[in-house]
Amino acid sequence: MAGTEFYGAEERKEVNDVLETGIFFRFNHDAQRNGIWKAREFETEVAKLVGAKYAHAVSSGSTAVSCALASAGIGAGDEVIVPPFTYIATIEAVIFAGALPVFAEIDETLCLSAEGIKKAITPKTKAVCLVHMCGQMANMDEIMSVINEHNLILVEDAGQALAASYNGISTGLWGKTGCYSFDFFKIATAGEGGVMVTNDENAYKLADNYSDHGHDHIGNNRGMENHPVLGFNFRISELHAAIGLVQTRRVPMIRENNNKHKKLLMNELGKIDGLGFATIPDPNGDSATFLNLLLPNTMAAQSVVDEFNKNGVSGFNYWYTNMYHFINQWGHIKNGHVAAKTNIQLLGAPQDYNNLDLPKTQETVGRLISFGIKASWSDNEVNSLAEKISICIKSVLNQHV
Repeated sequence: MAGTEFYGAEERKEVNDVLETGIFFRFNHDAQRNGIWKAREFETEVAKLVGAKYAHAVSSGSTAVSCALASAGIGAGDEVIVPPFTYIATIEAVIFAGALPVFAEIDETLCLSAEGIKKAITPKTKAVCLVHMCGQMANMDEIMSVINEHNLILVEDAGQALAASYNGISTGLWGKTGCYSFDFFKIATAGEGGVMVTNDENAYKLADNYSDHGHDHIGNNRGMENHPVLGFNFRISELHAAIGLVQTRRVPMIRENNNKHKKLLMNELGKIDGLGFATIPDPNGDSATFLNLLLPNTMAAQSVVDEFNKNGVSGFNYWYTNMYHFINQWGHIKNGHVAAKTNIQLLGAPQDYNNLDLPKTQETVGRLISFGIKASWSDNEVNSLAEKISICIKSVLNQHV
């Protein structure tokens, strides 16, 4: 959780700037601000970091996904190919957009595969919502070939992959729109916040309108602004943006430290027979927020988890049983348990969610254990963790031989 590892005087300074003006709202009130516009600065900093033409800050990574979908034109009745391994906000955003999720296979990149996408395409498919999982990136050359061949819209949820890239292009900028999360658990945090990015001017303008009740933000009288489209309130506050601004400036340092520590861990753990790692399509573009281990099979992975717990090894996730990141535990989505009807209830699900055939996904996630990387670790801490992980894994694998 790098964003929570480094904070202090810089964040306090930016927040105090806002407190001194008393203007917590991100729009208008020009005279009282004394030139303080933290949301604008935050957006500029994110755009500079990732190389985007446009960045728009909102209240969360989840609302950033909603803005990315809406501004890409994804809405009622559209079939959208999605991964079964993602934080559930991705799927929620598709459903609340009025669209219909179609689940496809991931591969050992931990992201949707080109083959999985291709197999899930139907005549009704409009878009793919690609999630770059666990700080890494999808195999974008293969995926873009499928996207272009079938004339699909690509929306990228890079909530876990800020500062990751593929062949020099940032995650989030391959499709029409993309987004990042700045919640408490990400490489940079605003406490709560998200940013939608795009190189498409019209998509940016639509997101700006859509996230603030349709306001066009032209003029200095908010009550008399035009409303070119229907929208809702996904605004970020100046206080959250002030924190996100500082945190974004720290990302290059965090990414460098993360990669150093991840390489040390992989070099040491790579000596263990039978242990593998998730595929990183572009190692030079890894944000390295997670070390992603692949055990030989699900049974071995579950035994390693038990061994970790028994020996006090912490800081890992076993996604296969996680309630919010893997489809096996999404009974409310599979069975339509909603507060109010969605288009799935009205139009019918495009798949039988209770009987999905996703063997590659089940096998990959079943084998996967991820450790969060800390940018603040010392070399001694990295070496100690590697030793503890190694002892536990060798103990299990020796029993399975």
